[in-house]
Amino acid sequence: MEIWTTQETAPLSERELPQKTEKTAAIRTLSFALLTLTLVTVAFEYKSTELPVEPRTAVASPAVAAEKIFADLSHSAKSAIVIDLKDNATLYAYNPDVQLPLASLVKIPLALVVSEVLSPDTIVTIPRDTAPQGSIERLAKGEKWRIQDIIDFTLVASSNAGAEILAEAADSAIRARYPDAPAGSAAVWRMNDVARELGLTHTYFLNVSGLDESTTLSGAYGSARDIATLYAYAVSSSQSSIFNETAESGIILKSSNGKGRTVAYNTNEAVRDIPGLIMGKTGITDLAGGNLAVVFDVAPAHPVVAVVLGSTREGRFKDMKQLVERARQIISMER
Repeated sequence: MEIWTTQETAPLSERELPQKTEKTAAIRTLSFALLTLTLVTVAFEYKSTELPVEPRTAVASPAVAAEKIFADLSHSAKSAIVIDLKDNATLYAYNPDVQLPLASLVKIPLALVVSEVLSPDTIVTIPRDTAPQGSIERLAKGEKWRIQDIIDFTLVASSNAGAEILAEAADSAIRARYPDAPAGSAAVWRMNDVARELGLTHTYFLNVSGLDESTTLSGAYGSARDIATLYAYAVSSSQSSIFNETAESGIILKSSNGKGRTVAYNTNEAVRDIPGLIMGKTGITDLAGGNLAVVFDVAPAHPVVAVVLGSTREGRFKDMKQLVERARQIISMER
């Protein structure tokens, strides 16, 4: 009987091991080659079926967009400007630094300097009728009115008589700061000082209403850029609320004792065509032609100021509507 021991079987296993190792290596090599070939084939097929990438369209800068949107603009104004106050960016400018008559645009700085020294609830006795008896828009002699009501009446109706009453009411208080000012001229002195403080190099005032002084001399002069700066200051000042009623089509006012009553219709005929209107003021004289300046929001807390000078009575409203519409287009593209 032959008996196989472990010593005798071991050599057999050792003889078989190299054969198995060589076979396994060959299988692994073949598998790796097949895998590589498969990956190359898939990559080639993916690349050949890859969809073409569309070229990116370049986004125009705000300046380029503004230039395109305003390119076909036609207006009657001799000068105009539109400024995005949030970004301090000029969206449009046409002869913005030409010095021109301002007319009643001066009533905004008048209201500012009056409100610096007199509180809104200060009571003033009207010294004379602002219009003939029977007129709808009228403050009557002897009536007692709040300063704020007189400001509202003056700005909305663009009352020259109202402007003079405001200046007279504030004269003594302003004179404390300008003792050398001629009687009745303290308000004009302060208005000119405000212009200097704001760096309005093309602006000066000769009277508080903006009426022409003569056939050759206006009551005030300034540029569209200066007025934009002035109105931007007005709406950002602590007294900005005094201009709220200028965004209304009309207002009804009552005297402090309830005996006087009047209405004021807004001289700004574009008031309903300017969504988000914050404030505005018209102006027109023989020398000035038609003027209009407004501040409006294109979005919450996103104000824009627009000014047109030297247009016509009706043309200023058409001009302004075009400027407002185009300003909205530009800013909507940026958001």
